[in-house]
Amino acid sequence: MIKLQIVGNLGKDCIVKEVNGKNVINFSVAHTERFKDSTGNLKERTTWVECAYWTDRTAVAEYLKKGKMVYAEGSPDADAYMNKENQAAATLRMRVQSLQLLGGGDGSGSAPSSAGTTSSSASKPTASAGAAMSDVAAADDLPF
Repeated sequence: MIKLQIVGNLGKDCIVKEVNGKNVINFSVAHTERFKDSTGNLKERTTWVECAYWTDRTAVAEYLKKGKMVYAEGSPDADAYMNKENQAAATLRMRVQSLQLLGGGDGSGSAPSSAGTTSSSASKPTASAGAAMSDVAAADDLPF
């Protein structure tokens, strides 16, 4: 089994759709990595993951707004294609199995605890809604 985990911010508000009688929440997550190149210049690289969360619990969608920080894990998929400039490109997708709201993004700092953790399998502990992304990403023993 291959599992993808991402902590990042939503790039736009989520979209809830019904497909063949089942609900899916579509959203995109951006993770930005900052580093220094070999010459010492500060660089930034953003990775986007297109997410599909198949769930009956769509109430969480009202909290999935542009800028909100989330933790998502699931099964990855990648699609290669030729872009408009006829250059090779790829899209990274994930079928979400577990989703946690981490707060932040619009300055509100938190969401109601009932929306903090959603999972299609087992329930997992929620990260602190006020936790900074660096605190969450730097922990060696994440509780989820």
